[in-house]
Amino acid sequence: MGISNDAVEIRAQGWRRLAALHGLIETALEKALQSEHKLSVVEYTVLDALSRQDGWHMRMQQLARAAALSSSATTRLVTRLEDRGLLTRILCADDRRGIYTELTAAGQRLLSEARPTHDRVLEQSLAEAGKIPELESLAASLHQV
Repeated sequence: MGISNDAVEIRAQGWRRLAALHGLIETALEKALQSEHKLSVVEYTVLDALSRQDGWHMRMQQLARAAALSSSATTRLVTRLEDRGLLTRILCADDRRGIYTELTAAGQRLLSEARPTHDRVLEQSLAEAGKIPELESLAASLHQV
């Protein structure tokens, strides 16, 4: 017994709405973070993920998952952020193959400066999405999380 065409279409519509909302938010965040802080959305995401470790660091694999990137893309991103002095890599003492990353003081400062921009633009984007009939319920549901 297969899935009815209606169920497939409902899921497809939901996916399209989610993709549209994501695109709307990501475009607005990218523009604001780049112009005001010289950060991309994914760079902000990495700095934010590292800041939530409460003094601990993250393995590169964990960071890749947090940023939704491949291992090689994460390595390139970490290198760029390290070159800017925003994070540092640390070799794992008990597993010499393991590499950790953590925020530097400069990375923490930049994140602290960028966070209000991120939060403001996210709020504005969700308000804008709430005025679009196809996105209204999805945008509203994010306020409930």
